[in-house]
Amino acid sequence: MSNWRFLYHNGVVLEAPPVTTFLESLTGAYTTTRTINNGTSLLFWERHMKRLSSSIRILLNSKPELLFSSGSSSRFWMNQRVSHSSIYDLVNGSMNEALKSLVVKESERSYGEELAVTVLVTGNVEKLNRLDEERKVLDFLHVWLHIGTYLPCPLGVRENAASLALVGRGRNVAAAKYSDWVRLRKPLEKFRPPSTTELLLSNDGDHLLEGCITNFFVVCRRVKSSENLLGGSLSEFEVQTAAITDGVLPGVIRDLVIEVCLSKGIPYRERAPSWCERELWEEAFITSSVRILQHVATIKVPVGSLEALARTKADEIQWKEIMFKEGPGMITELIQTAIMERGIEERFPLKDL
Repeated sequence: MSNWRFLYHNGVVLEAPPVTTFLESLTGAYTTTRTINNGTSLLFWERHMKRLSSSIRILLNSKPELLFSSGSSSRFWMNQRVSHSSIYDLVNGSMNEALKSLVVKESERSYGEELAVTVLVTGNVEKLNRLDEERKVLDFLHVWLHIGTYLPCPLGVRENAASLALVGRGRNVAAAKYSDWVRLRKPLEKFRPPSTTELLLSNDGDHLLEGCITNFFVVCRRVKSSENLLGGSLSEFEVQTAAITDGVLPGVIRDLVIEVCLSKGIPYRERAPSWCERELWEEAFITSSVRILQHVATIKVPVGSLEALARTKADEIQWKEIMFKEGPGMITELIQTAIMERGIEERFPLKDL
């Protein structure tokens, strides 16, 4: 694997740290996606730009300190003027310039590698305070691009299953994707059990909201039965995931899962899966914009309350666990395949930037 990466900002190409380190260093709204077809097209680019625009508007209106590099501003009238098309043009302009640097790097990319692209938009409070209403509102926003190689994990391979553990409470301003969350979630790492690939969040210790960097789903049997999934029809099961109003990120792939369920006739319900009902769970999976959809092998929940967990040493935590069959289940595979088919339909060629 070639493992190269670079930063692009204001016409300057810089050496890039790992993406997590980069996000910890700056305050702002961001989104991450990747390419397909040997680095020639971005996955679901239009959807990512809409979600990024939404995140910026939410932060301007409710938590400007999560968008601006220093201080905050009370000039919320600007929130109504930051349109999706303006953000789209701003980001695409930077992407188009960054691609000139990407051409130089392309020869270093190994076969099978794609590109992971993180777009971070930050606000400059000093510039904001100097703006007149007649001036272009987007003058106070800056775009950073973190671009590097990524080797996709084959979908549906049993060895690529995720292992999850519940360790903390849901986040604030969950409807927006902002870089400060990378720093705020770090204290949860001390509770991570060995071999755990993602940490789950819950406000009551029972209803599972989302992962720290993923959305969470279960395929739930509607009634108790000794039969397994292969013995029933789709109508006997439903896909469950927490509602946005519960305080979860409106993930791009999350939206696609719901769209696929509707188009394929798979029952679904926006309801946070309840650990107390885990005997009805047949499958589980998580979604992210880079890994797309990953089936789950195990889920761990601490014995006792989340408050007790915070007072317990990591090596003294006791866990309850549910294990799923090896490999992705039937409904997980169906959704997985349909999303990748949509990815081909909704790809955005880099040459069109």
